[in-house]
Amino acid sequence: MTQLTAEAKKTAQNWIDDNLERLTEWHTTIWELAEPAWREYRSQRWYVERLRAEGFEVEDGSAGMPTAFAASWTNEGAGAAAGSGSGSGSAAGPTLLTYAEYDAVPGNSQAATTSESPREGLTRFAPGHTDPHSVLGISTLAGVLGAKHAMEQHGIAGTIKYTGEPAEKMHGSKVVHGLRGYYDDADAIVSFHPFYMLPLCNTARWDTQCGAYYSKVYSFVCDHPETWQISSADPNSPIPASHSAARAPGANVALMQMYTASRTMLDSMLPATGGWSFSDAILSDGQATADNLPQRVARLQFSWRTPDIEMAEHILKVLDRNAEAAASMAHCELEERWVARSRPGRTNHAMSSVLYANLEEVGAPRYGAEAIEVAQEIQRSLGLEPSDRPFLAETEQLITPQEAERGLREHMPAWQRNWTSDDYVEMSHYAPLVRFYVSRPALQPVPGAGPYPSWVMNALGGIPATIAPTIETAGKTIAGTFLDLLTKPELLAEAQREFDERVAADPMPALLPADFEAPIDLPWPDYSGPEGARHW
Repeated sequence: MTQLTAEAKKTAQNWIDDNLERLTEWHTTIWELAEPAWREYRSQRWYVERLRAEGFEVEDGSAGMPTAFAASWTNEGAGAAAGSGSGSGSAAGPTLLTYAEYDAVPGNSQAATTSESPREGLTRFAPGHTDPHSVLGISTLAGVLGAKHAMEQHGIAGTIKYTGEPAEKMHGSKVVHGLRGYYDDADAIVSFHPFYMLPLCNTARWDTQCGAYYSKVYSFVCDHPETWQISSADPNSPIPASHSAARAPGANVALMQMYTASRTMLDSMLPATGGWSFSDAILSDGQATADNLPQRVARLQFSWRTPDIEMAEHILKVLDRNAEAAASMAHCELEERWVARSRPGRTNHAMSSVLYANLEEVGAPRYGAEAIEVAQEIQRSLGLEPSDRPFLAETEQLITPQEAERGLREHMPAWQRNWTSDDYVEMSHYAPLVRFYVSRPALQPVPGAGPYPSWVMNALGGIPATIAPTIETAGKTIAGTFLDLLTKPELLAEAQREFDERVAADPMPALLPADFEAPIDLPWPDYSGPEGARHW
């Protein structure tokens, strides 16, 4: 490590230490907003205003997505004033990119307390941060601002790009940003997520990346019910669907046929191994009044995760056939809308090595006395004897990427290349990328008591004393990685060489057209109410 790099890293780490209380307060703001996918208006506005206050040039609503943004800041080197701009390979040095996420999940409202309770004024069915994406965004922001401060103090040239990525739970924005060229000038990308499964805790991915993810909405529309059986119309009634007439089956019947047919065919879609999953959601246009009229519209979203594209395409063919049959049976027209269509991720060992070296330098998170007291109070609320060391042991330990890879492969068939899904995979096709994880607070299971209820991890993700260590560790790791890449051109050169080799060996073109538009107009769940008051 050069003296410049070492001093710059220390400066960045000191900035994060000095601002940790403020960063944790920022996190509480986003955590409390808890806005669902494509409807993160206040969360996005907070980031846009914060970044502009920090000197970034920000595009509000990037790529036609109202709750997305794209920010950039450039330092031109020693003695130069900071300004906005970007450009890979420019005189201003490399361009490095990371991002924020801030979408929450409906049905998971939890207060930052030690007992199960929704946030004040909301039902338990309101959204809450489960992963939590709130700390994902604030942790990367900590890294960005720490690196920016060090670049200014030490005259380090380079550009930082920071994107706001809504609707991650549906792989929403990254595919759109990618198709519109927002990642094209990045020399390297750092992708962070709070840990969500072992052994991927306080480590970086090595060979096994996330796989393919497809999500599609099938809308059944009964616009012409009067043509179902013309001869049955009551000649004494001007209403096409009078009470004595034969009614068209309508959209609800189509949805039911589609849902039951697709669910009963799961065993025939893919093998019982391979770690694939299949999820569904019913979108509502607000037709909640029962009447003699057939339901005019019903929308059903299916999302599926698979190890590779071939498997994803097979499921798609089955669903498309089912949808056509259901629409025909119920006298409906079929409308289809893609939500996401993501490729499996690309590995980059060079980037993983650089980042993990910085994670080793920072060290794993440590939970202090106040955090332990919070965890013990949760145990008491569940009728458990408080533990001296209540947190999951792995949350305070590092594991090398290679060892994490070995542990991960133990759960996978030998033929399988990818596992689970996350939309960082799309970004990995535009520049060398590392995906890394830092622990979020999780409790060690008590023998014989079974797993903790889900609200426990959600609550721990919103309590300042328990979530601050994630922000500190991840932020310092990102800042250090950025500073290494900015001051050591040989590291970027090796990462780019590996990236080019992997692209040449396994080309994977984008799966959606370049003019694909995010489905922001569909009736996604949302809060209602005037400014300052929210209802679910």
